[in-house]
Amino acid sequence: MPKRRHRRCISRLAAPLLALVPLASGCSSARTIEDQRPPRVGAVLERTGTEIMVAGELIHTGAPVVLWFDPGGYDAYRVTRRFARPDQSSWDAIKDALPSPNRYNDRPGKPEDGWNREQLAGVVDQFVIHYDVAGASRSCFRILHDMRGLSVHFLLDVDGTIYQTLDVTERAWHATKANSRSVGIEIAQIGAYPPGEPETLDTWHDTDAEGTFITFPGWLGDGGVRTPNFVARPARDQRIRGVIQGRELEQYDFTDEQYESLIRLTAALNAALPEIRLDYPRDATGDLLTQAMTGDDFDAFTGLIAHYHIQTNKIDPGPAFDWDRVVNGARSLRAQPAPSAPRPASRNRRR
Repeated sequence: MPKRRHRRCISRLAAPLLALVPLASGCSSARTIEDQRPPRVGAVLERTGTEIMVAGELIHTGAPVVLWFDPGGYDAYRVTRRFARPDQSSWDAIKDALPSPNRYNDRPGKPEDGWNREQLAGVVDQFVIHYDVAGASRSCFRILHDMRGLSVHFLLDVDGTIYQTLDVTERAWHATKANSRSVGIEIAQIGAYPPGEPETLDTWHDTDAEGTFITFPGWLGDGGVRTPNFVARPARDQRIRGVIQGRELEQYDFTDEQYESLIRLTAALNAALPEIRLDYPRDATGDLLTQAMTGDDFDAFTGLIAHYHIQTNKIDPGPAFDWDRVVNGARSLRAQPAPSAPRPASRNRRR
C-alpha cells in the first residue's frame, strides 16, 4: 500500500480559481490581529468541503466534495472491501476473486520522489466521462471496488456530491488505453437503451405534478445520497434520443445538480492541469463526434472525452449528455473564449 499524500492547503492554485465561487460571507479586508494569528498547535482545522486533491494540493471547486479520507468517503486506496462484513472483507478473504490488492497503479514515468502538480500537468491531458449504470455513487463504488477490482478518480452522485477516491496522481483503472493520461469520473445514472426496451428506464423513473423524477428500486434503499430527502430530477423531462457508435439509443438526462458540479470540477481540473482543454472530440463539421476515435486522433486529442470515444464497445455517457452545457459553463468560470475553429485532428505530442 502506498503512503497517502499529506493534506496541503491550496496555494499556487488560489489565484486562477478565485472566480469559481464568491468569497465566503463574513470575510472582510479589515481583519483583526486575532484573525491574522496562525492557529495554535494542536488545533483541529477543517476543510471547507469544496476541494479536490491534485498531487497533494487542495484545489477549490465550489462544488460539494467528499475526499476518500473524509467521513462517508469512498477510499480506493483500501485493500479491504468497503461494503462487507469484517470477516468477508479482508484481502485474505477475497484474494481468489480479485487479481490484486490494489485497484490502481502508478502512472508511467512517475518521478522517484512522486509527482508534483507541474510534472503531472505534462502527463494528464484527458478527462474521461462515464455513466455508472449503477444509479447511485454508493452502488458504483461497491461494484468497482468490492466486486470488480477497478477504480476511478471521481464519482458524481445524483445530488451533485463529488466523491474523490484517489489523488489524480494515481493511474486509476477505468478506461483501458486512456488510463495513463486521464482523470476519470463515473456519473450516477442508469444509462441509455435501445428504443422499445423501456423496462429499465421505467423502473428507475416516475412522474408527478412537477415532472420526471428518479426512483431507486427498493433493494437500493435511499441510494446513499448525501442530501437528506433529495428528489433527483433529470434536467429535461423527456427521454433524449440519439445515435452513439451507430446505434440509436434513448436516455433520460442527468440532473441539474450533476451538471453544475461537473462544470465546476471541469474548470478546476483545467486550472490545475491545463492540458485538459475545455473542448470535446468533434467531427469534420465541428459537431460532437459520436463514435470511437481512430488511433491517431485519440493520440492527439486533449480535453473532455467520452468512454465511447475510447472503446467501440462503450456508449457512455450516452446521447443525453449535454457536452456544450459542461464545456461552455467551464469556459465561463475560467473566462476562456470558445475556439474559433475545430482543433486539427492530429499533432505531435511529447510523452
